[in-house]
Amino acid sequence: MAKEQNKYSQSLYLVSPTHFVLAEFLPKLEEALAASDVVKSFQLRLKDAQDDDVIVAANAILPICRKYDVAFLINDRPDLVVKCDADGVHLGQDDMSVNDARKIVGANRIIGVSCHASKDMAFDACEQGADYVAFGAFFPTKSKPQEKVEKWGVPGIELVEFWSQYTNIPCVAIGGVNAENCKLLIDAGADFIAAITAVWEHPKGAGEAVKEFAKCLKDSTIR
Repeated sequence: MAKEQNKYSQSLYLVSPTHFVLAEFLPKLEEALAASDVVKSFQLRLKDAQDDDVIVAANAILPICRKYDVAFLINDRPDLVVKCDADGVHLGQDDMSVNDARKIVGANRIIGVSCHASKDMAFDACEQGADYVAFGAFFPTKSKPQEKVEKWGVPGIELVEFWSQYTNIPCVAIGGVNAENCKLLIDAGADFIAAITAVWEHPKGAGEAVKEFAKCLKDSTIR
């Protein structure tokens, strides 16, 4: 998906907590999506959950995403993407290949891939037909275990600058990103700013957090 055709460019990409109580999370999600139209993507990222629990969560979340015209992706599981009629899947380096996932989700669904701090991983994902790549964690984060950070490395802002300048595949910047530090990534050319803790654990609520990100995105020098 080339940048000039990408309606999600310079947008906020929300990722769910890895564990949550659905009845408590749904109002937070609604609050977040209602706060600003800069939210264009949402990823359901449940860990250690049974398939039935993921399906129940997806079936509850999908109508909210549809209401606000937000792309709904599921982490790791292309089979559940099809079963729940989600818009796409996000794959990690330990998941199946983009080629194999494409056979499951079909030609028209989104496939994104975590590429950590590696241009080589990103180029490989793109060669297989990924619609976007994700780099991170850029900053200290509670959402990724330290051993994984050490394994995959910490990217620099220059990776986003390179990717934005020399490719047309959108990139997501993730990992410890908040309204105070996101401008560096926005100005470097990141197409999506991904947020987890900064939104769901914001002291004034998810809606206020999204508004803070929206101000940064709308004030950006990158258009």
